[in-house]
Amino acid sequence: MQKVVLVLVVLFLGFWMVTDPSGLADTGGEVGSQVVAWTGDLFSAVIRFFGEL
Repeated sequence: MQKVVLVLVVLFLGFWMVTDPSGLADTGGEVGSQVVAWTGDLFSAVIRFFGEL
């Protein structure tokens, strides 16, 4: 089941890359910046937690 889902995701991303590469790049950039923001929030929370101890 996991292999089927993985193949479907790869096919979807491949189709998206062929039909709308600019949209895929924009979405990838937005996802990347959100991951960086979440990572920064996580580290800030960990630092704040240990600071309160």
